[in-house]
Amino acid sequence: MNRIEPRTGVAFELSRGDRLTVRDPDGGQVSDLLAYNASDVGETISNGRTFDYEETIRLGKGNRLWSNRSNPMLTIVEDTVDRHDFLLTPCSEDTFRHFYPDKPLHRGCFGNLAEALAPYGISPDAIPTAFNIFMNVPVDGDRGTLAVEPPVSKAGDRIVLQAEMDLVIGLTACSAYASNGGSFKPIDYEISSDA
Repeated sequence: MNRIEPRTGVAFELSRGDRLTVRDPDGGQVSDLLAYNASDVGETISNGRTFDYEETIRLGKGNRLWSNRSNPMLTIVEDTVDRHDFLLTPCSEDTFRHFYPDKPLHRGCFGNLAEALAPYGISPDAIPTAFNIFMNVPVDGDRGTLAVEPPVSKAGDRIVLQAEMDLVIGLTACSAYASNGGSFKPIDYEISSDA
């Protein structure tokens, strides 16, 4: 098991058929996930295509995460939380200026992802909306108002995703106060080649 320290991020490759397990070791922590086609990073994860083809914004076991070119990138094969967000963008310095003006400025998940993905030729402008694992964003049914509440994930909760193509993955231990209930914790991940 690999560890992402609080408020940091990593990037790595997954081969088609590999399984990625993302675990919340202490509970109450969010992890932003990005995916790019390893052979053409212009093809990237898309929340709009995913919502369209999966016909839901509540993604969990059995759902696929789709690319901007309408290809499945990842399939959720196990999910002990069943509460994730695919609406909100990775937190950034601008997020901190907007929502946390009284807190120290931080580059956020956006800055961490930009640094981790740069060696793969992925620029900051190519960072889309992330699949925010364990993030709890209830949507008001009448007005569509969004809220960010603490994750419901407990220590040891996990999600397992299977790669449907060769991928470059960006993954964080989220940096925003509201997303994590005001605390910052690590995220663990593991890659398995066994189906």
